Amino acid sequence: MRLRTFSIVPIAIISMLAATTSVAAAAAPTAAASVTAAVAYAPQAPVDLGSAGDFTILSKTGITDVHASAVVGNVGTSPITGAALLLTCDEVTGYIYTVDAAGPLPCRVTDATRLTSAIGDMETAYNDAAGRANPDVLNLGAGEIGGQTLAPGLYKWTSNVSMSNDVTLAGGPNDVWILQIAGTLSEAHAKNVILTGGAQAKNVFWQSAGGVDIGTRAHFEGVILSKTMIAMRTQASIVGRLFAQTAVTLQMNTITQPAL
Repeated sequence: MRLRTFSIVPIAIISMLAATTSVAAAAAPTAAASVTAAVAYAPQAPVDLGSAGDFTILSKTGITDVHASAVVGNVGTSPITGAALLLTCDEVTGYIYTVDAAGPLPCRVTDATRLTSAIGDMETAYNDAAGRANPDVLNLGAGEIGGQTLAPGLYKWTSNVSMSNDVTLAGGPNDVWILQIAGTLSEAHAKNVILTGGAQAKNVFWQSAGGVDIGTRAHFEGVILSKTMIAMRTQASIVGRLFAQTAVTLQMNTITQPAL
């Protein structure tokens, strides 16, 4: 266990101050204008992405695109045909992997074996994130986390999660956030996920059993592991990865793989 001290105005980091405090009680909001909260948490290990970590976007049922998006990193679809991957080579700084001889040239690489492995590792990573037990915080904000600042740790929601305002993740370069969402995840128009204190997008894992919707001109950070689809609205951006077990939809977006 590590102990860190944060000053928050207003409070958004949930205090785990005593062994007798339940997770549900810890998630209750406070009206204090300025609070210094001591946050004790069990450090989480990063989710192992395996060979999926070689990709910025992975989808099982296809990737649609409104030109022009800008993707830094490799892209792949499997088991669906490469004809369902609608990005063009000029939009991708990396390779586009397909299971067959369909898809854009000259950047297309046909490698069904590699894609099968990556998709399998994506599903394993999803199950790892979803299966982490004993959350530090349960149902923060009743699912509305706009305006909150989150310390590193394991968060769980039994509902949808929405961001009507900016969300800040405050921690160091080796700290890990795992966010388990039983419903959908949505970020409002022009809002931001902000990393402070040296926190890194590669260590933030958003596991969503429902669809994920990133609003128009919004900015997101972290690895999205969705059981269904991920929709990036017009000119939304992300530093992270889009891993969808159904489709990914893009509309003039900027998607940048996180630093290793």
